[in-house]
Amino acid sequence: MVCSCSKSSGKFNYSSSANWKDKKANHSISELGSHLIFWNQGQLLAFKEDSLPYFTNDNEITFNILKNQDWLNAIKILDSIQTTWVQVIKHASEEQLEKWSAEIANLCAHNAYHTGQIVYIRKQNDWWE
Repeated sequence: MVCSCSKSSGKFNYSSSANWKDKKANHSISELGSHLIFWNQGQLLAFKEDSLPYFTNDNEITFNILKNQDWLNAIKILDSIQTTWVQVIKHASEEQLEKWSAEIANLCAHNAYHTGQIVYIRKQNDWWE
Protein backbone atom coordinates (compact mmCIF):
# COMPACT_ATOMS: atom_id res chain seq x y z
CA MET A 1 0.00 0.00 0.00
CA VAL A 2 1.41 3.38 -0.99
CA CYS A 3 -0.24 5.58 1.64
CA SER A 4 -0.76 5.17 5.34
CA CYS A 5 -4.54 5.67 5.24
CA SER A 6 -6.56 2.88 6.75
CA LYS A 7 -9.82 1.73 5.20
CA SER A 8 -11.61 2.21 8.46
CA SER A 9 -10.55 5.83 8.94
CA GLY A 10 -13.12 7.11 6.46
CA LYS A 11 -11.03 10.24 6.03
CA PHE A 12 -9.56 11.17 2.65
CA ASN A 13 -6.31 13.07 3.03
CA TYR A 14 -5.66 14.72 -0.33
CA SER A 15 -1.89 14.70 0.07
CA SER A 16 -1.39 11.08 1.12
CA SER A 17 -4.51 9.19 0.03
CA ALA A 18 -4.17 10.37 -3.56
CA ASN A 19 -1.23 7.99 -4.12
CA TRP A 20 -2.86 4.85 -2.69
CA LYS A 21 -2.82 1.92 -5.14
CA ASP A 22 -4.37 -1.49 -4.98
CA LYS A 23 -2.39 -4.65 -5.63
CA LYS A 24 -3.75 -5.03 -9.18
CA ALA A 25 -1.48 -2.42 -10.83
CA ASN A 26 -4.32 0.07 -11.23
CA HIS A 27 -3.52 3.77 -11.21
CA SER A 28 -3.76 5.97 -8.12
CA ILE A 29 -5.98 9.03 -7.89
CA SER A 30 -3.01 11.35 -8.41
CA GLU A 31 -1.89 9.39 -11.47
CA LEU A 32 -5.39 9.61 -12.92
CA GLY A 33 -5.42 13.36 -12.18
CA SER A 34 -2.12 13.94 -13.97
CA HIS A 35 -3.36 11.88 -16.92
CA LEU A 36 -6.55 13.96 -17.13
CA ILE A 37 -4.53 17.17 -16.99
CA PHE A 38 -2.31 15.99 -19.83
CA TRP A 39 -5.15 15.05 -22.18
CA ASN A 40 -7.56 17.87 -21.34
CA GLN A 41 -4.84 20.49 -21.62
CA GLY A 42 -3.53 19.04 -24.89
CA GLN A 43 -6.97 18.90 -26.46
CA LEU A 44 -7.72 22.42 -25.22
CA LEU A 45 -4.55 23.72 -26.88
CA ALA A 46 -5.49 21.94 -30.11
CA PHE A 47 -9.04 23.32 -29.97
CA LYS A 48 -7.64 26.83 -29.52
CA GLU A 49 -5.19 26.11 -32.36
CA ASP A 50 -2.16 26.63 -30.12
CA SER A 51 0.98 24.55 -30.45
CA LEU A 52 0.97 21.19 -28.71
CA PRO A 53 3.76 19.81 -26.53
CA TYR A 54 5.79 16.93 -27.93
CA PHE A 55 4.25 13.54 -27.19
CA THR A 56 5.93 10.18 -27.73
CA ASN A 57 2.65 8.23 -28.05
CA ASP A 58 3.47 6.44 -24.77
CA ASN A 59 0.28 6.99 -22.78
CA GLU A 60 1.88 5.57 -19.62
CA ILE A 61 4.06 8.68 -19.23
CA THR A 62 0.89 10.72 -18.63
CA PHE A 63 0.24 8.92 -15.32
CA ASN A 64 2.51 10.69 -12.81
CA ILE A 65 2.62 10.27 -9.05
CA LEU A 66 2.08 13.68 -7.50
CA LYS A 67 3.08 14.39 -3.92
CA ASN A 68 1.78 16.90 -1.38
CA GLN A 69 1.77 20.41 -2.86
CA ASP A 70 2.14 19.10 -6.43
CA TRP A 71 -1.10 17.16 -5.95
CA LEU A 72 -2.91 20.14 -4.44
CA ASN A 73 -1.73 22.29 -7.35
CA ALA A 74 -2.83 19.62 -9.83
CA ILE A 75 -6.38 19.79 -8.47
CA LYS A 76 -6.43 23.54 -9.14
CA ILE A 77 -4.91 23.11 -12.59
CA LEU A 78 -7.46 20.49 -13.63
CA ASP A 79 -10.30 22.66 -12.36
CA SER A 80 -8.91 25.62 -14.30
CA ILE A 81 -8.61 23.57 -17.49
CA GLN A 82 -12.18 22.33 -17.17
CA THR A 83 -13.43 25.87 -16.50
CA THR A 84 -11.55 27.09 -19.58
CA TRP A 85 -13.12 24.30 -21.66
CA VAL A 86 -16.58 25.50 -20.65
CA GLN A 87 -15.71 29.05 -21.69
CA VAL A 88 -14.13 28.20 -25.06
CA ILE A 89 -17.03 25.92 -25.99
CA LYS A 90 -19.50 28.62 -24.98
CA HIS A 91 -17.78 31.08 -27.32
CA ALA A 92 -16.91 28.68 -30.17
CA SER A 93 -18.48 28.98 -33.59
CA GLU A 94 -20.97 26.42 -34.84
CA GLU A 95 -18.42 25.39 -37.46
CA GLN A 96 -15.73 24.76 -34.85
CA LEU A 97 -18.13 22.80 -32.64
CA GLU A 98 -19.22 20.67 -35.58
CA LYS A 99 -15.59 20.02 -36.56
CA TRP A 100 -14.69 19.07 -32.97
CA SER A 101 -17.87 17.27 -31.91
CA ALA A 102 -16.36 13.76 -31.99
CA GLU A 103 -13.22 14.85 -30.09
CA ILE A 104 -15.26 16.72 -27.47
CA ALA A 105 -17.56 13.71 -27.00
CA ASN A 106 -14.53 11.42 -26.67
CA LEU A 107 -12.91 13.75 -24.15
CA CYS A 108 -16.12 13.85 -22.09
CA ALA A 109 -16.32 10.04 -22.10
CA HIS A 110 -12.63 9.84 -21.17
CA ASN A 111 -13.15 12.25 -18.25
CA ALA A 112 -16.22 10.33 -17.07
CA TYR A 113 -14.37 7.00 -17.22
CA HIS A 114 -11.44 8.21 -15.11
CA THR A 115 -13.68 10.17 -12.73
CA GLY A 116 -15.53 6.91 -12.16
CA GLN A 117 -12.23 5.23 -11.32
CA ILE A 118 -11.46 7.98 -8.80
CA VAL A 119 -14.91 7.65 -7.20
CA TYR A 120 -14.47 3.85 -7.06
CA ILE A 121 -11.08 4.15 -5.29
CA ARG A 122 -12.51 6.56 -2.73
CA LYS A 123 -15.61 4.44 -2.10
CA GLN A 124 -13.69 1.17 -1.77
CA ASN A 125 -11.49 2.80 0.88
CA ASP A 126 -14.38 4.51 2.69
CA TRP A 127 -12.93 7.89 1.71
CA TRP A 128 -16.32 9.37 0.91
CA GLU A 129 -17.84 12.11 3.01
